[in-house]
Amino acid sequence: MKKHLFWMIAVLTLAIGVGYFFYQTIQLQETVKESEETIEELQTAHEVKEMELYYAEQDGDIERETGYNSWMRSVKLADDLYEDSEGRFKKEWGVFLGEVAEQHDIDPLIVYELLRTETGGKFDPTLVGPETRYGHAYGMAQFMKNTAPWIADKAGLDYADDLLYDPIYSIELAIEYLGFLHDRYDDWDHALTAYHRGMYGLEKYIEENGDAASWYAVEIQENAEALEGFAYLNKE
Repeated sequence: MKKHLFWMIAVLTLAIGVGYFFYQTIQLQETVKESEETIEELQTAHEVKEMELYYAEQDGDIERETGYNSWMRSVKLADDLYEDSEGRFKKEWGVFLGEVAEQHDIDPLIVYELLRTETGGKFDPTLVGPETRYGHAYGMAQFMKNTAPWIADKAGLDYADDLLYDPIYSIELAIEYLGFLHDRYDDWDHALTAYHRGMYGLEKYIEENGDAASWYAVEIQENAEALEGFAYLNKE
């Protein structure tokens, strides 16, 4: 009887110990998750502040080229992108991309290849990215809801979550953010890796790998260079 009671107590003690261990583990996981979310919020807030300072330092509005030559280059670009994407990248998107990219002095082929990479070549405006601990990314440019509003604000655009599914809106947000990143880092390896990983993610990547040439940045630039035979490049 005493032996039986001893084993009952031992099993009960073990069960309590295991239960307490799992409880502590769950509590620790929740604490880590909360810490990660707090760090992400602080990093995002800091990135917003850096972007605000960047725009405050600009002399004025971006000079916008308009006219026949600019429009015709954009039309040629739209035809090329439509053909290259097998009709997935609509011509009206290409014209808009060409005009806005030129206004920001950004290579439109870099933007096009970024959109191709973000959507797996589908150029699907309704795309919802996989779930992460920070939420989903939405639309053709795959913006998250914690970063898209402040980029829209700097672009002078109204913001609503549903607008992330608008391809024209996505293109303009992508160009706005790429313009900021390229001006900040002055090269595409840094700018594209920061677009993909965030500015703090870029710093971590460089710390771990020694440079900013992530697969994402290299692939986009190589694919853009491979399109150098496009008709739009003939600016005569």
